[in-house]
Amino acid sequence: MTKPILLVLGAGANIGAALTTKFSAAGYRIALAARSLSDGLSSAGHLNIKIDLTDPTAIPTAFSKVKKEFGTPNIVIYNAANVSAPPDPQNMFSIETETLDKDVKLMTISAYAAAKEAVAGFESLGTEQGRKAFIYTGNILNTLIMSTPYVLTLGVGKAGSAYWIGTASELYKDKGIKFYYADERTPEGASKGVGIDGPAHADFYFQLATEEVSVPWDATFVAGKGYTKF
Repeated sequence: MTKPILLVLGAGANIGAALTTKFSAAGYRIALAARSLSDGLSSAGHLNIKIDLTDPTAIPTAFSKVKKEFGTPNIVIYNAANVSAPPDPQNMFSIETETLDKDVKLMTISAYAAAKEAVAGFESLGTEQGRKAFIYTGNILNTLIMSTPYVLTLGVGKAGSAYWIGTASELYKDKGIKFYYADERTPEGASKGVGIDGPAHADFYFQLATEEVSVPWDATFVAGKGYTKF
């Protein structure tokens, strides 16, 4: 079997690092893309790609770099997010439209651009490279309206992506291409907030990437339990 390839867009110190550890231990070649990285191979043999994910036009170049160095990724994870607090905490409309636009580009438009590139690659792959999946790190804000302007840009970005991911899940399921909006919750079903568990994400994403699981696109999960329907 051809060695599988994981691409993580928005690879940070928590989820990104946990994904790298989990998937590399299973024999995956790893490509990591983030603003903080420098282009080139790391000492561990991972491909690092410097990218500004607020620019959707940068996405095709990142995929080209992975294809040139390793081949076409069969697992793509989009893990980038940002929250821009309103200058006036009591006024949601104090957030400038340019600020909202930048955050939506990061969390929705660039994620859509990444999925577009991912699907083009998936459709070129045979069965020998394993399962094909696009996994988006979401949160509860696609189903919960919070009465605070603080998470407005985060909610708009996440909820927007949840819609097109759900659509893609239906449209591509017969082609064997999986789409997931992964949402970590507390055991009671509440938001994890800022206390997200990197290793729990890695364990759940690895299961989605490697096993035939009965998990819907809106993939709510709990650390240590995996998929949990709320």
